Amino acid sequence: MFACCLLINIFFTFTKDLCSSGRQPGAWVEHIHKMVESFRREFSRTMMMNDSWTIMNNSSSDIDSKRSNKYKKCCCSFLSWFAIVLVITVAIVTATFTILYLNKYPLPFISRGEVFSSPAIMTNPKDSGALVTISRVTAGEPINIFLDSNCPDYSDNLLRWEALQSSLRQSLSSHNADDWQERGLVQKLAEELKVISGHAHNLRVEYDSLKRNQGVVKQRLDSMQSEQDHILQVLTDNHSGVLKLAAGFSDSLLSLQRETESLRILKGELQKHSNYRAVRPRDCSAVMASGVTQDGVYSVFPTHAAAGFMVYCDMTTDGGGWTVIQRREDGSVNFFRGWDAYRDGFGKTTGEHWLGLQRIYSFTQSGGYELRIDMADFDNATAFAHYADFSVGRDSVNPEEDGYPLSVDKYSGTAGDSLLKHSGMQFTTKDRDQDQSENNCATYYQGAWWYRNCHTSNLNGQYLNGGHASYADGVEWSSWTGWQYSLRFTEMKIRPSSKPES
Repeated sequence: MFACCLLINIFFTFTKDLCSSGRQPGAWVEHIHKMVESFRREFSRTMMMNDSWTIMNNSSSDIDSKRSNKYKKCCCSFLSWFAIVLVITVAIVTATFTILYLNKYPLPFISRGEVFSSPAIMTNPKDSGALVTISRVTAGEPINIFLDSNCPDYSDNLLRWEALQSSLRQSLSSHNADDWQERGLVQKLAEELKVISGHAHNLRVEYDSLKRNQGVVKQRLDSMQSEQDHILQVLTDNHSGVLKLAAGFSDSLLSLQRETESLRILKGELQKHSNYRAVRPRDCSAVMASGVTQDGVYSVFPTHAAAGFMVYCDMTTDGGGWTVIQRREDGSVNFFRGWDAYRDGFGKTTGEHWLGLQRIYSFTQSGGYELRIDMADFDNATAFAHYADFSVGRDSVNPEEDGYPLSVDKYSGTAGDSLLKHSGMQFTTKDRDQDQSENNCATYYQGAWWYRNCHTSNLNGQYLNGGHASYADGVEWSSWTGWQYSLRFTEMKIRPSSKPES
């Protein structure tokens, strides 16, 4: 009975320790071994006591047979109880190990045939749709962490990657591993993540530096591209200028050939007369009177300009004999110029040009000239204005000091009269204000003209290609197209009111 009580006490002590101690499965098994060993020692000591008691009973001759039978029955009862307790203990131990096995606790003497592996980091966007996949080999399904690979700002990606690494480190730090091997692997993984995080931080710093340098390089490339475009534009303009210059030279050569031919014809005609004398034409009407009928550039010798100069002669419009003093046709020549340029003239005689106030004066100082202005818009509509009386600086001793005043009268035509208002006014340029306005009309309307206050016509204004939002600063003839339409073509030309006899 003593052994049975001892065995029952040992069992209940083991059960209480197993439920309340919170030991790990390995510790539970070790504790069971210790309890079984303690039970074996107690049982051996009890058996020794029984043997000693039996010897004492056998040495006494006074003990009767009834007491011997009583002890035999007690021993048999003890052995029966021991067998029962042993079966119960084996059943409990078996149930305990079965529960531990089903809950997948690692047992020191049972192998599951599994190999523990540390977390694996794989770049496998094709299979999972994620840029980075983090998974445990034994866990079955991976954990996907998606990072947008199309994000144009890689600095944000690096920051997100650092934040992800920091989150992983925190998760690993707070993870309680059940096995000492797993704890070692988790700690090692945390250290490796810390090193990778440092590399990622350095990579982000280098990326920011490269990004700043890339911005500087881009600015320099844009500057170089702008300079290259400017150089190409200059080369294109120069090429175009050379082509126009060559065309001008070609026209000049043709005009010289025509003039030479006309002089040869004129010389032949004069040689037929016995009273031959040298004749130099004073204007295009005189050139036409000599027998020339083709438009072109010719030399003329006005009375007060004995050295002569080249002019363009219109030999076809309204009977011909016109000397061209102004032409606008393509905007290739800048007409927003100062006093000296308008006094001496500028441009190309065969293209856009202004003959010059002094030269116009040399023709008309004594009056007796008429003016015709031909115009065209960008829809190919045409009109003209004719003034039977025209002169610049009439009867002036010093026309420049007098401002080359305009005298015009007797309008006719289809464009309407937009010049008579300017009659009597001095010529105004951006650097010589001779109008009646508080402001300089030439500066305000981007031209040069016989402004009053300020104008109804502005044929030397900006070449603005038709309708424009600005007010009255284009090639304007207000009585035909208003103050916000810049004409495509204008040509001012003069000839004597009465043609000289041939």
